[in-house]
Amino acid sequence: MSRGNLTPTRVKPETTAPLRLHVLRRTRLSPHFVRVTLGGGDLDRFRPMGHDQWFRLFLPAPGGSADSLDRVPDRLTTLSYLKLLTAPKGDRPVLRNYTVRAHRPDGPEGPELDVDFVLHDHAEAAAPGPAASWAQGCAPGDAVVLVDEGIGFNPPDGVRRVALAADESGLPALAGVLASLPDDTTGTAVAEVPTPEDRQDLTAPPGVEIVWVERGATGPAVPGAAALERARRLPLPDGPFYGWVVGESGLATGLRRHWVEQGVPKDHITFCGYWKAGPAR
Repeated sequence: MSRGNLTPTRVKPETTAPLRLHVLRRTRLSPHFVRVTLGGGDLDRFRPMGHDQWFRLFLPAPGGSADSLDRVPDRLTTLSYLKLLTAPKGDRPVLRNYTVRAHRPDGPEGPELDVDFVLHDHAEAAAPGPAASWAQGCAPGDAVVLVDEGIGFNPPDGVRRVALAADESGLPALAGVLASLPDDTTGTAVAEVPTPEDRQDLTAPPGVEIVWVERGATGPAVPGAAALERARRLPLPDGPFYGWVVGESGLATGLRRHWVEQGVPKDHITFCGYWKAGPAR
């Protein structure tokens, strides 16, 4: 998923040093989600921040050696990233951006970090992306490298009303945000998933209503379109609120535009296009 974060208020992490971890287990959650639990290695140096904490995840080169992870620079800058791209494809690790689904400091083998991967529907001739392929085939002991990037969810001081929205690619971030909100928060959260089986149990304040949208076989072809339509129909919170929307680019930019047209201040909105649907969708 590409992450075009357009919010200038990101809360930076304590450290951005690369952390080398390994797979503890893999769990198929539903038709379109698989969870990979990471641990060991440097995870005791990871500092959970809650909300939509995200990170850069380096995976071994497809068909290559796990040694490709040794190419991850000690400090990820534009120059070091461009240098990494010059490495031969078979020796270059895969880089994708993901969100913390859950962090447990006291797992059976020490700290644990859950990462949920979306398994998108693909055309008959299309193949899943390298990250989805890795998630479906990884095994305990497989190595990864993680670089923490902090959180984007950063409401104005004192604002306790929210309007949230995400498609399946943003569901892990939405889950983290909901679980981190103060108990007196009120508002709505629109969550779009491909099928009813992809719903997840989410923890949220009692005053925040979770509105599930399921595309199904007859829904819009582009993920996020159904969530955008549903969110536009919802009444805005009564009073100042913080809007947060992530997922497919059309959902993120479309809902932000709707909120701005309704008079919501731009600095009360965080929006992020995690990916962009192609022409075939």
